Amino acid sequence: MAQVTVTIAGKVYRMACGDGEEAHLEALAAELDGKIGEFRAAFGEIGDMRLHVMAALAIADELSETRRKLAAIQADAKELQRALGSGDERIVAAEGRMAESIVKAAERIERIARTLGQPAQAAG
Repeated sequence: MAQVTVTIAGKVYRMACGDGEEAHLEALAAELDGKIGEFRAAFGEIGDMRLHVMAALAIADELSETRRKLAAIQADAKELQRALGSGDERIVAAEGRMAESIVKAAERIERIARTLGQPAQAAG
């Protein structure tokens, strides 16, 4: 297990994480530290705990909105897949109708060719 040292709101924390996840954990800590800095700039010194909670709630709100958007995109993707599937079915059906029409046209052409190839019958 890897160890990472991060700084959040001026305090240093030593944290454990999975091997290879160090940079990700550092980026998350930097994001939280940035949010705390934003709220500190906007509201002044209202207490560390309050700033931390406000920053955590802001990040949670962003995550919630992202999840909502992702769910909508996934629903749209499913609908597009359904539409594509029904489009494929329509294409197959149209191809079947076209094949039937070609077969019928070929049969007519063969009948006409046979008729044209027969000697004319004498009247009488």
